[in-house]
Amino acid sequence: MSRRGFHRRAERHPGHRPVAGGLARAAVFGVSDGLVSNVSLVIGFAGAGAGSSVVRLGGIAGAIAGAISMAAGEWVSISAQNELVHRELAVERRELVHNTASETAELAAMYEGHGMTRQTALDAAADVMREPEAALAVHAREELGVDPDELSSPWSAAALSLVCFLVGAILPVIPWFIGSGTPAVLASVIIGVVAAAIVGLLIGKFAERRIWWTAGRQVLILLLACGVTYLVGKALGVSIS
Repeated sequence: MSRRGFHRRAERHPGHRPVAGGLARAAVFGVSDGLVSNVSLVIGFAGAGAGSSVVRLGGIAGAIAGAISMAAGEWVSISAQNELVHRELAVERRELVHNTASETAELAAMYEGHGMTRQTALDAAADVMREPEAALAVHAREELGVDPDELSSPWSAAALSLVCFLVGAILPVIPWFIGSGTPAVLASVIIGVVAAAIVGLLIGKFAERRIWWTAGRQVLILLLACGVTYLVGKALGVSIS
């Protein structure tokens, strides 16, 4: 097998999950942010003594506004990142054409840094540099830490983030469509705790970490947020009334 073929095959490994893309991050952040922000909003309104209709309105408005903001933020963030990567790739492509010798030496030095002998590194670098696109991909991974063929889609991330945020944000509002007062508050908190625990369990399972720790962390964050907004709502409700 040629060294160039080795580099291509080494890009994927059946024992690894894909982690470079932004879709998993968008989904997890979307659900988590929607859940924490909206259950906090609902509990804050309830703490201020607002009626169930006001809490429902606030919860729905918070869900829609937050989902749009989250989606826009994901789109802008990933678009800007991709634009920066494309700019750096254009610079690297020019360097590969106009400074081939220095780029070959640079790549050989990287391979030596990875443990290759000097001659093996020089041979591998020369082999990779024979094919411009393969050379660009290798230089991008080595120097920029990105794969040009696996850049995240800003539109996919934005859409996924919007949907996931809405799912997380609507859950704690559901009790206020069928109840009010303390029972609705407790139901919102319980729904929030269960959903946060599920998100934490999924994060722990995917990352192969202690799932009870990741679940407990998510629940603790949610409860702290609820406590703070409830106290703020209570204080504002008393002062305004």
